[in-house]
Amino acid sequence: MGGIEYDGRAVCALEVSDLERSLQWYAQALGFEVVRRLESWGWAELSTPLPGITIGLGEVERPTTDGGVVVTFGVRDIDRSRAHLESLDTRFDGETRQIGEDVRLATFYDPDGNTFMLSQRLA
Repeated sequence: MGGIEYDGRAVCALEVSDLERSLQWYAQALGFEVVRRLESWGWAELSTPLPGITIGLGEVERPTTDGGVVVTFGVRDIDRSRAHLESLDTRFDGETRQIGEDVRLATFYDPDGNTFMLSQRLA
């Protein structure tokens, strides 16, 4: 698949204004459960009934309401995946970031400016 070795996961990341309220809604309305939570980042990842697909909720002051979803692809080797995309002149939003001992992330854009992210779990 074009130089990227996917690991079978995808996270659809959404911005929310009140993480607690959103967690309650997703649990009650859709039956999703928290599978990972990073308090210091205002972040929670929720299960879905689809294998390998989770919903990420990130608390922000003013959520984007006009298409602010970021699809995050789980990859086995983020450096290799990023190098492949860069070889195609893909624009990235800065360097690859590491969040604690959990994950490395790299944000990139398609030709129309739509946002995507690569994620490599470290644990």
